[in-house]
Amino acid sequence: MIEAINIAKSYNQLHVLKGVNVKIQQGEIVSIVGKSGAGKSTLLHILGTLDQADQGQLLINNTEISSLKTKELAAFRNENLGFVFQFHHLLPEFTALENVCMPAFIMGKSEKESIPRAKELLDYLGLTPRLEHKPGQLSGGEQQRVAVARALMNKPSVLFADEPSGNLDSGSSKELHDLLFKLRDDFNQTFVIVTHNEELARMSDRRLEMKDGFIIE
Repeated sequence: MIEAINIAKSYNQLHVLKGVNVKIQQGEIVSIVGKSGAGKSTLLHILGTLDQADQGQLLINNTEISSLKTKELAAFRNENLGFVFQFHHLLPEFTALENVCMPAFIMGKSEKESIPRAKELLDYLGLTPRLEHKPGQLSGGEQQRVAVARALMNKPSVLFADEPSGNLDSGSSKELHDLLFKLRDDFNQTFVIVTHNEELARMSDRRLEMKDGFIIE
C-alpha cells in the first residue's frame, strides 16, 4: 500500500532522515519506535503527505505523491489518509458528531450522507450517548475515540497515529490499543503508529526502530 524509497529530509544543517526505505502492506499495524530526535515523527509526516521529503520517492496505492499538485494532494489526503495525534485537535465549539463529520464536509458530502456514517462510527466506538457533547464535556479517552472516528470518516486506506496514547492514562491507553487492533481485525484497517509505548509496539505486526535518521530494525 505504501512504498517509501530513499527518503531524506533536512532542516537547515540538521539531517533528520538519511535515506529511509519502508514498505507497508494492507491490513498491517506497523509501529515506529526510537529515541526523541531519531526522525520518527518526521517520517510519519512525510508518509502521511503532511510534509515533503527533500529526496526520495513516495507511492501510496500506486500514486506517486510528488506528481500531485497542491489541491490534488489535499484531496488525495482527505480521501485516502486519516490522522490521530497525541493531542486530539477536536474543534471545541462543535459536538462530537459535528467533529466526526468534518472530513466528509470538506470532501463536499451533504449532511444526509455524512451524519449516518458518523453516527455509525461513534456507535461502534461506544460513544452514542456522547453524540451531542462538546470536547470539553468528554474525558481524554472519549476525546481520543472521537478523534479516531473522525480519522475513519472517509474510509481511509491508512490511518497514521503520532503518539496516540501519549496523553492518556494507563486504562484509556489499553482501551485505545485494543480498539486499534479491533479496527484492523474487523475492517482490515492499516495503521502506521509512532509510539514510545513498548506494549503497543510489541503488539504490532512489525516494529520499526529508528536511530540517527535510519531504520535499523
